[in-house]
This record gives sequence, structure tokens and C-alpha cells, in this order.
Amino acid sequence: MGSSRTHGRGVAGKRWKKRAPVTPRLFRINLQKKTVVINGESKQMRLCAKCIKRIKNFGSIGDYKNISFI
Repeated sequence: MGSSRTHGRGVAGKRWKKRAPVTPRLFRINLQKKTVVINGESKQMRLCAKCIKRIKNFGSIGDYKNISFI
């Protein structure tokens, strides 16, 4: 959870004319569908962008050691 602010309203004439409205927003996980080969088996998974980057760089994640993309 966080908040989103709009721009364009600020200090004008050395005083606040109107406060910038604050609306609540959600920070969602960047999930993507990828086909992954784990120990010779291909599986379709929904992975976050950070996990995809880690697999590309190191070839492993957590307990899974031999991972690659098709």
C-alpha cells in the first residue's frame, strides 16, 4: 500500500493554494508467464521480474540449481 500524488499544485505566490490530492494505490508484483526447464522438465510458471533476472544471471534460485528458459 502506498499513496499517489498529482503534480502541478504547489506553492504559488509563497503559499499553498490547494494541497495536492493524495489517493491510495497498491504496489503489485511484476508477474510474467515463463516456460522454465528444471532438471530436464519444462514447466510453465508465473515468475516475478526479480526471479527472472536472477535465473538469467546465476542459473539457480532457492533449492533449484539447474534452471534455464526455453
